[in-house]
Amino acid sequence: MQPSDLPSAPQYDERLTAPGPWWLIAAALGLSGGLMLMPLGAVPMLGGLIAAGALAATGVSAYGSARLRVVAGSLVAGDARIPAGALGEPEVLDAEEARAWRTHKADPRAFMVLRSYIPTAVRVEVTDPADPTPYVYLSTRNPEALAAALQQARGATAGH
Repeated sequence: MQPSDLPSAPQYDERLTAPGPWWLIAAALGLSGGLMLMPLGAVPMLGGLIAAGALAATGVSAYGSARLRVVAGSLVAGDARIPAGALGEPEVLDAEEARAWRTHKADPRAFMVLRSYIPTAVRVEVTDPADPTPYVYLSTRNPEALAAALQQARGATAGH
């Protein structure tokens, strides 16, 4: 039996990490925190550098910690867990279409795991009539693989 044959093995797993330049900005913020306290001496300067750097790194890390998974017949996006049976056909969005669905086509009732630094996305209609959410928008670096995993999960739940 392969690990992918197990119902709890993830069919898709992606962490939406922040891009490298954001970490450079966090380092620059830490440096500026230290430089602001430099007139007070070496110890306050070092404390400011560490505190400002840690605060900036925590912010970048927290924002970049969103995770997308397709596991055990469900889509797990951030804190949400949506059964694949409640989802429609996944639609792969290129950069232009993803931008449109983030802006003028967006529905405020939609569930979005949106990261502006990721140009591509997948949009999936929510087919559960009891759920007022019209669709799920997921920023992803690999939209084809996510759409395929969602298709596979939908097929598996339809077969049961």
